[in-house]
This record gives sequence, structure tokens and C-alpha cells, in this order.
Amino acid sequence: MQSTWKEQTVNIAIFASGAGSNAQKLIDHFRQQAGIKIALIVCNKPGAGVLTIAQKENIPALLIEKEQFFRGNAYVDELKQHNVDFIVLAGFLWKVPVALIQAFQQRIINIHPALLPNYGGKGMYGTFVHEAVIAAKEKESGISIHYVDELYDHGKLIFQARCTIDENDTAASLAQKIHALEHEHYPLVVEKLAHELQNRR
Repeated sequence: MQSTWKEQTVNIAIFASGAGSNAQKLIDHFRQQAGIKIALIVCNKPGAGVLTIAQKENIPALLIEKEQFFRGNAYVDELKQHNVDFIVLAGFLWKVPVALIQAFQQRIINIHPALLPNYGGKGMYGTFVHEAVIAAKEKESGISIHYVDELYDHGKLIFQARCTIDENDTAASLAQKIHALEHEHYPLVVEKLAHELQNRR
């Protein structure tokens, strides 16, 4: 018997630490899509804007704390309770522990606001990335979407998009260009990977 879309639904957990603009774009993108559902918002910062988004959108939220994330079971049990199939990092600032990577092999992705392998690694997030790119007088920057492994910003690249840097660009104006790329491309890449996951079942 052929399984239906409903039975094949890919449940996505979004991990975020901040305002949640990428999370909102993902929620909007998948709102009407059969077979792909934002099932859980995971956040490590009480009071973060993404928690307000979760509440407004009636999506369950999980507030995590450091000790259990890094020295406990990395919340794998809680993710399984929500039938999570795929994890999307959207401005999540903690390193992902090995226990979580092993439980979701090749099913955790991250978006980085620069063209990896350049301008990645510990401490390279948000404005720090754009300031470094501007200081180096780069002619272009962009976004990198990659699988998550045990190292910061290191896993296999999935997709990159680029933008030019004008001589009068600042870290703030570059950040706006990068946000536009993120919002345009991240939902589409997540959708493609979710469909690939469905097809492998």
C-alpha cells in the first residue's frame, strides 16, 4: 500500500538563540506545505524573541540548559518525543554536542553568514563575521549552508549564495544583504533536504 504524505511528514526542529527572523521565514514557508512541519522550537535563552514567535504560532517550545545539553543526553529524548526528523540551526550560538550529532547523523544543518571555509569558527557569528569581512576589504561575502559536525562551521557544504560588497558598505549594511540571502535561500534548501529525507524512507 502506498503511504500517504501525512504518514511521511518530516518534523523539523528549529534551534535558535535570538530574535528568530530565519525561524519566522521557515515557519511562513512551511505553513501550507503538506508533508513538512515545524514541530518544535528549541532555544537556549530565556526571553529570546524566537520564543515569542513560537507562542504566537502555537508551536511547542523547548528551553534548554547548558548542563543537560552538554553533559546529559543533549535533549535527544525530548526531540524524539516530538518525533523530530530533522534539525535546522537558525542563529543558534551553542556548539552542538556529539550525542546530538550521532542521534541525527546528516540531519542537522546550519547557516553561516559568510563564505566558508573563510570567516568561520569559534566566536565568528553575527556582527563579528561582517566586521572581519569588511576589515579584510573583501569584494564579496555570502551565506553557507552546511551539515553540522563536531567542529564549528566545518561540516560538508550544501549550498552557498554570494553578494558583492561595495566600498561604502559597513558591517551593518552587509548584514542586511546577508539577511536577505538567508531569508531567500534557507527555506528552499530546507525544503529540498526534507523531500530527500522523505524519498529515502
